[in-house]
Amino acid sequence: MVSEGQHGMDYQARFAEAVQLVTEEGRYRVFADLQRRRGSYPNAIAYRDGGQRDITVWCSNDYLGMGQHPVVISAMHAALDEAGAGSGGTRNISGTTHYHVELERELADLHQKQSALLFTSAYVANDTTLATLQTLLPGAIIFSDAMNHASMIAGIRNGRGAKQLWRNNDLADLEAKLAAADPDAPKIIVFESVYSMEGFMSPIEGICDLAQKYNALTYLDEVHAVGMYGPRGGGIAERDGQMHRVDIINGTLAKGFGVMGGYIAGSRDLCDAIRCTAPGFIFTTSLAPALAAGATASIKHLKTSGTERDRHQERAAATRTALLAADLPVLKNTSHIVPVMVGDPVLCKTVTDALMDRFGIYAQPINYPTVPRGTERIRLTPTPLHADEHIAALANGLSTLWSELELPRIRIAHAAE
Repeated sequence: MVSEGQHGMDYQARFAEAVQLVTEEGRYRVFADLQRRRGSYPNAIAYRDGGQRDITVWCSNDYLGMGQHPVVISAMHAALDEAGAGSGGTRNISGTTHYHVELERELADLHQKQSALLFTSAYVANDTTLATLQTLLPGAIIFSDAMNHASMIAGIRNGRGAKQLWRNNDLADLEAKLAAADPDAPKIIVFESVYSMEGFMSPIEGICDLAQKYNALTYLDEVHAVGMYGPRGGGIAERDGQMHRVDIINGTLAKGFGVMGGYIAGSRDLCDAIRCTAPGFIFTTSLAPALAAGATASIKHLKTSGTERDRHQERAAATRTALLAADLPVLKNTSHIVPVMVGDPVLCKTVTDALMDRFGIYAQPINYPTVPRGTERIRLTPTPLHADEHIAALANGLSTLWSELELPRIRIAHAAE
């Protein structure tokens, strides 16, 4: 530790300056101290200023409320009683349990692939797999959608290979870049099915057509779609009948499935190659058995139950309709994500603070670097458990604040779908 009077850099002052800069830009993030109530989601308790109050959560990625589902909770309790708390180590040494094996089988079956491989998060799965693929395929060119998630960007960068950015969901731009590339170079098209801050969906069939034409692998992030789309919850690729054409699927266990963890699904050889060579897999302690058991139970349930998916879509549509009726600037899309555009970081935080303080509604401001500057927004995520009164209270609270702050009431259309 640096002592008083010592010369050189003042480290703590530099850290404080960094925080001050973020604060001045209106981007300082305050983590809400919340406690979800089992069985009463989306209601929760917020701890603040030495007290507590009841609130309604409107920004959780537990999209279907499966983190509260009795089937999931029961499976986690049983695994905890049977196997204890931790996994015991990395998968290579002592951290593979029957719970992990069973979960990977369920995931492979979900995506109709030969194999699946578990990671501690979908971020780690993306970062690790995309970096390792470039080692396994020397000279590979990555064709990355310009709106890809930070985890995909990190993996592509860490692989240190050639990269081509193509405009979001623009098939003509993608084909132009594929056509201009060395025809003999390995190629990987990297994209998402649902872009989570806008809710735009990708043209998977068209991308797969181009991959076939130019002999490219397809790497699809289905993080914001697994569990919620398709007859069995396999995602947009399953819904669109394209799952068999996608080479590598990345998904999460923490959103639609309501637990924790990430994975890839693909051919047996692909998953085995990543398993044997990827540092982000080899040197990481595996998921706790209770988490694996809960995820398995959630996947099994959603493979056969469409009730949650149907209700989810209906609630998202009802929320969007209510906000549009109040002339609030809702970004148009065809997914379950409802972004309300503000366009200023300070005003965005002002609105969300007031929603919590005055209306008991919790929604986080989405600012840079999550979204580009000038496109700050409130990202709302309706669930099957949001009732009509929750939606009405949200629309009323937002409308009141829009009037008080004299924010523009405009309808935003976007044809990106």
